[in-house]
Amino acid sequence: MRVTNAPASRKRRKRFLKAAKGFRMRRSKLYRYASDALDHGRVYAYRDRRDRKSDFRTLWQVRINAAARAAGLTYSRFIEGLKAAKVALDRKILADLAAQDAAVFGELVKTAQNALQAKGVKV
Repeated sequence: MRVTNAPASRKRRKRFLKAAKGFRMRRSKLYRYASDALDHGRVYAYRDRRDRKSDFRTLWQVRINAAARAAGLTYSRFIEGLKAAKVALDRKILADLAAQDAAVFGELVKTAQNALQAKGVKV
């Protein structure tokens, strides 16, 4: 006699179909297609949780660059100046300051320019 383990199989399939709620067409109604769709979705979710960090860093760099250029300095020179001045702010905080508090960001630009001049770099 063949044993199918029906209660556990049914529970597993129901769990998959419940997770696929909101998918379109047979992907939300049939186990075989729901399983494939969930596998794909979970792979994308895993990958994109890592990509999100890169995307945000890029966004912060763009915002810092725009604010630094408005103050007469390029992004790379600004970061170089901050490192020379031993200012330990990360890009997330710098981008927030650039967007929200122009006065403080202006002070940071001056600090970076002074550090670059002390280092002997042409600004």
